[in-house]
Amino acid sequence: MSIELNHTIVTAKDKKESAHFLADLLGLAVSPQYGPFIPVTIPNGVTLDYADGDGGPIVPQHYAFLVSEGEFDAIFGRIKDRGLTYWADPYHQHKNEINTHDGGRGVYWEDPNGHNLEIITRAYGSGD
Repeated sequence: MSIELNHTIVTAKDKKESAHFLADLLGLAVSPQYGPFIPVTIPNGVTLDYADGDGGPIVPQHYAFLVSEGEFDAIFGRIKDRGLTYWADPYHQHKNEINTHDGGRGVYWEDPNGHNLEIITRAYGSGD
């Protein structure tokens, strides 16, 4: 049996705004609403199903995306074009920097709900 991650639910203050925020930055499409969810499908088939929270505080989660060098350039360009703050680390200590772990490039930024988003060009532990 093969085990694969199929989907995860991402809690948001505004599921439509949040789904479009991620999809626009990653260059993806937002799928039609399915029940209470607005899905964003990642090219490997996993969906991030955005759902409105219950009005309480959103507990920030971390979502990392492995991308090609060209995709990194395009996504990072959109991050900078929007004037978003970004960091080289998950603890947000190295502002407006990227990291070069394992011979690749990586950067973190936050979505409108405080979720910590990341793009990397090399899986951690895969190289140098």
